[in-house]
Amino acid sequence: MAKLYFKYGAMGSSKTAQALITKFNYEERGMKVLLLKPALDNREEKAVVRSRIGLEAPCLMVPDDMDLYKLYMDHYTDRDVVIVDECQFLTEDQVDQLGNLVLDRDIPVLCFGLRTDFLTHLFPGSKRLLEIAESVSEIKSVCRCGAKATVNARFDDNGNVVYRGAQILIGSNSRYEAMCRSCWLKRKKEQEEKGIIS
Repeated sequence: MAKLYFKYGAMGSSKTAQALITKFNYEERGMKVLLLKPALDNREEKAVVRSRIGLEAPCLMVPDDMDLYKLYMDHYTDRDVVIVDECQFLTEDQVDQLGNLVLDRDIPVLCFGLRTDFLTHLFPGSKRLLEIAESVSEIKSVCRCGAKATVNARFDDNGNVVYRGAQILIGSNSRYEAMCRSCWLKRKKEQEEKGIIS
């Protein structure tokens, strides 16, 4: 019986690398993979999933109004598995569509992404995956202090941690860093004491 999988972790936890390794493993066994990424993640100039360590593969970019169930049924019924990178940017409806694909077609769907934003609030896609995925697992990463990183800290241009703003700001390692909650709150207190409001 196939499952809907949600594999989440803080930024820098190798989620994308693991998605690409999973793709390779399926293909090495002669299976066809449909690799998807929400179009909201526009860091790349072309439709590609790329990890920080250099692994990459072409993918299909999906806008938030695309019906993923219909996409699969109309064009990709020959695919044995669906892998989604940056799944936190999916809509709740798209997560439901992927869940229905698992049930109706008995194919695995593996979603890799963030659980929470820079304020530790769930992304809509991640929230829905936590609610309906048959398998939920954490890909762990480490804070500079050595503790488990769980917060995706956002930084401004001056190197201050940001504690307000829009949920989505596409960025890279220069804009975000994975931290433990203790270090994140400590930075907030230090900045408040200095009168820095970010």
